[in-house]
Amino acid sequence: MKIGIDLDGVVIDSEQTFRTYEEIYDVDYLKGNHLVNSEEPKFQARYCWTKEEQAEFIKRYFLQISKESNLMSGFVGVYDLLKKQGNEFVVITARGGFVKEMKKDAIRLLEEQNIKFDKYYWNIDDKLEICQKEKVDLMIDDDWKIVENLSNHHVKCLYFRDVGLKKLPESEYLKEVRNWGEVYRYIKKMG
Repeated sequence: MKIGIDLDGVVIDSEQTFRTYEEIYDVDYLKGNHLVNSEEPKFQARYCWTKEEQAEFIKRYFLQISKESNLMSGFVGVYDLLKKQGNEFVVITARGGFVKEMKKDAIRLLEEQNIKFDKYYWNIDDKLEICQKEKVDLMIDDDWKIVENLSNHHVKCLYFRDVGLKKLPESEYLKEVRNWGEVYRYIKKMG
């Protein structure tokens, strides 16, 4: 099976770290409460920050967040099992777009754990195009907007939904998971 996989919030636990620093930035630096929608996965839609405030958040925190993040709990064990069973993994991530050094930091983290994916697509905005090009059997992502788009185009998806993010209705093309054990169960059922 060919599995498309996002990094942040799926392989790397950076999304929790992002949300922590978003709150610190909003409360301490901006001295307010600019949160408009906690179900949104990305800070640009979660807060009503100006473009300048967004740029300052990126400059202040993105690389620090990347360096503080670790692999998701359970990922290594499930990844090793799925690789031994002959599955192929294609990374399809937006990482490396805003801050180029974050790509290098992800590579560092993966190499430290001896994780080698079969193919990498960095700084990707249109994951649908890559999923179709690569003919992935399954895409795992934590962004509800991406999962919704992919599933609407008949790409099977696992929505790695974090606490508080928008709940989506499940369908033939969309299933929700909350941890790597659930990912493993679903993939084994797919056969």
